Amino acid sequence: MRLLSSSPPAIAMTKASPALSVRLDRLAASRPPLDPGMADFRMKLAVGTPPEAVHWPLARQRGAWDAVCKIWQAPHPPGLSIYDDSFTSRHGPLKLRIYRPEGSDHRPGLLYFHGGGWVLGSLETHDDMCAEIAVGADVVVVALDYRLAPEHPFPAQCEDALALLDWVLAEGLTHGIDTARLIAGGDSAGGQMTASLAIALRDRGLPALRGQILIYPVLDADSETQSYRRNAISSALSREEMLYYLDAFLGPADSSARRDKLALPLLETNLAGLPPAFITAAAHDTLQDEAFIFAERLEAAGVPVMLRYEPELDHSYMRARHHSKPAFESFRAIIEAAKTLAYHGTLAEAAGRGPE
Repeated sequence: MRLLSSSPPAIAMTKASPALSVRLDRLAASRPPLDPGMADFRMKLAVGTPPEAVHWPLARQRGAWDAVCKIWQAPHPPGLSIYDDSFTSRHGPLKLRIYRPEGSDHRPGLLYFHGGGWVLGSLETHDDMCAEIAVGADVVVVALDYRLAPEHPFPAQCEDALALLDWVLAEGLTHGIDTARLIAGGDSAGGQMTASLAIALRDRGLPALRGQILIYPVLDADSETQSYRRNAISSALSREEMLYYLDAFLGPADSSARRDKLALPLLETNLAGLPPAFITAAAHDTLQDEAFIFAERLEAAGVPVMLRYEPELDHSYMRARHHSKPAFESFRAIIEAAKTLAYHGTLAEAAGRGPE
């Protein structure tokens, strides 16, 4: 499946409606402190990969992130077959990892795209989370080792996402996947890839996804939102780090990628016809506001959407799920959303925890 350029060039639109702006101000004013388990994670993250790590050589950045992820990695749950595979796309070879619950029945499939600012991350950094999602949601998870920026900037990651979908549609049955029941999901930059994939498929008239799961996603390049300003230094994802990742992914300020809705889904002015979306937002995260804005616009476009708000959590909280009760509960909600979207194409009420 070839990635076509989106049209026409869009204008940046990361603006909350007046009603949402009031709501976000109220939430900010009543925000509780960071959960202790989350705070411990953030402290150890800052030791291993401090904000100034963006100035390190690329190999050192990636090695440090891999090491941090390994510290927090949990053992695989039982009842799962895990194996690697690969295929060749139009742009070269790609590796993937399949997490298949035991049993002979074909199950729905989840295409998973890892976070890491499009610069960091691999099959290893998100291995335990993918395994737990596969068992908990009873789905076959297919995780992609996509091309990374800055060596491969946009649209490489979106091309790889489309290539993975093509591969799953062609080969999924042999891996126990019911290819008529597919969803996609990802965290942070992987959330951007998921939303981009959904838009690209909608534009081609190919409703291949039954749902999308966007976990504290990157959806725009506007670093002047209130959550960016409020959490610029304190967040597990600092403003400086996010600007570095956006530059690596999008290129210079005059790059056409910065006007492309497939790079920045909040630039899309028509969200109608997208699959149901489950979105998480964390109050201590720089990216909180864009998750709220995207959810608001999806709802206005008639797309079923559920936003789960986490007042005590920060970016990357899935990694702290076994050390933080709110992170664990949110991770369970993500699993429940994946299960109901994959099996029924609907959103689970139990997964939601909307802001008051």
